[in-house]
Amino acid sequence: QVQLVESGGGLVQAGGSLRLSCAASGRAFSYYSMGWFRQAPGKEREFVAAITWSSGSTYYVDSVKGRFTISRDNAKNTVYLQMNSLKPEDTAIYYCAARLTTIKTMASAYDYWGQGTQVTVSS
Repeated sequence: QVQLVESGGGLVQAGGSLRLSCAASGRAFSYYSMGWFRQAPGKEREFVAAITWSSGSTYYVDSVKGRFTISRDNAKNTVYLQMNSLKPEDTAIYYCAARLTTIKTMASAYDYWGQGTQVTVSS
């Protein structure tokens, strides 16, 4: 069982930056691949980024490549999403999620979810 708690969301102007954190509790966090998803009002939950348990591989949706960076610190049981050059279309609730073994981009493939943190980017 893994419990996830996101933090770091807020209101920022376009072009600004935020760093989201996802703190995990429970056993064997280091064995889980971690993903970030987001959901805007009236839209489906969308994959943003993911990282393998060893940090050996990362994967991003095209719309955030070059702007967002996912990383993790297994000693702190925490995964991060550094978001730079934010755009109004990045506005959404951001969720972190965990699954054993490989990276997946489908939300249904993840077993554990946090409660989400709101990111609002003003133009």
